[in-house]
Amino acid sequence: MTTHLEIARDRTPGHWVQISFYATAIVFNLCLIAQVLTVGVAYFNDPAWWAIHVWLVRGYSGSSFILLTWSLIAPFSRRIRHLAASLPVLLGLQFISIHLKSSLHLEILHPLIGFTLLSVSSSLVHRIGHSLSSTNNPQTESRLRGEIVSGQ
Repeated sequence: MTTHLEIARDRTPGHWVQISFYATAIVFNLCLIAQVLTVGVAYFNDPAWWAIHVWLVRGYSGSSFILLTWSLIAPFSRRIRHLAASLPVLLGLQFISIHLKSSLHLEILHPLIGFTLLSVSSSLVHRIGHSLSSTNNPQTESRLRGEIVSGQ
């Protein structure tokens, strides 16, 4: 008598692409958090931290285009695609607000755009995590759609 133990795993390439996208979005979000913290330290304590603040944005900003491209290729919802598309747009506005000198003083928008960027990035991480958890758990997905799950 032989017994076959099968573990329910989603081995489709699309699932691993989504998990990798999720990990990249988390790293992007952590970089944004680090950038907010370094600008705080630079402003309130040690101006030398400003170099780290600038270095961080130069280091991770390219990943916003990677996330955008990835979201368009992989099987994601329209909401996730919109959030990913707004990342490079907001980073572009960040760059413009700090480097474009005008009589309108657009630099005052820089922190507001930064916090919007952090909010969008956090929402993206939350949406992807929610999407992955509902994909892995059919009962959760059924509850989200308002269906009654038998046996409960």
